[in-house]
Amino acid sequence: MRQVSIGLDNINASEIALGMMRIADKTTDQTIKLLETAVEHGINFFDNADVYGGGDSERRFGDALAASSINRDDILVQTKVGIRKNEYDFSKKHIVESLDGSLERMGLDHVDFLLLHRPDILMQPDEIAEAFFELQKSGKVREFGVSNFNPMQVELLQQAVAQPLVINQLQLGLMHTGMLDFGIHTNMSDPRSTNHDGSIYEYSRLNNMTIQAWSPYQYGFFDGVFIDNPKFPELNAVLKKMADKYSTNVNAIAAAWILRLPTSVQVIAGTTNPERLAQICEADQAPLTHSEWYALYLAAGNDLP
Repeated sequence: MRQVSIGLDNINASEIALGMMRIADKTTDQTIKLLETAVEHGINFFDNADVYGGGDSERRFGDALAASSINRDDILVQTKVGIRKNEYDFSKKHIVESLDGSLERMGLDHVDFLLLHRPDILMQPDEIAEAFFELQKSGKVREFGVSNFNPMQVELLQQAVAQPLVINQLQLGLMHTGMLDFGIHTNMSDPRSTNHDGSIYEYSRLNNMTIQAWSPYQYGFFDGVFIDNPKFPELNAVLKKMADKYSTNVNAIAAAWILRLPTSVQVIAGTTNPERLAQICEADQAPLTHSEWYALYLAAGNDLP
């Protein structure tokens, strides 16, 4: 599997990462199989969050990792903090305590990446800087990033923290293209020309900030998957046509569409099905052409002005 270099240290991460959000109700044995399938197919990056499964996802991940054949030093582990019931909290106390709780649940002494999960409008950048300094100095966190931030929120935080913010985890996929639509519809007055995200795609490219595409197979906000969904016959027909051309599968083509973007990007695969995960990992078998990328974009219901 191809890798992407993240941050100033050029940490080599697999272009496909495995998301742990849905593993809370899986058995340890089921999770071991999922993790080992990931590693067998070249995945070395695992994404978690303290709120997934109320903490049970991290606990299940840690138990499975310890019982698996995987060497902790061979993989990269990421988690996210900042979401509390009915609020977002980026206070130093909450960040530090949340990360400590995550490490305890996963049975780890450090994570490779820590992201702030969703923007806290009441955040105090200097306080976050203190938390980041303490966590990095103690060896508990290697690198830092954010999730669902717009460019000005990144800039507000970056001016205070010493560490570069190397990742922004954002929803992106064939049926969630807002950050791309705006650029295509520049100088137009139609709905797709509305800049909802502050030019986050262009900002990420300019600042070498890795985009981690979450929910790459969902349409809407967790309304369901578009693969093999009768609501999207044209898109699935084009996916199938391209899968046949590249001797692969539709899941791989949908991931390849994201990875075709000329920027630092990872696909966060949230499946708990080892067979489907193996299919997604075939994305590098489909080097989509310029025309094929646009054909999929249009088949997903988008247009060109």
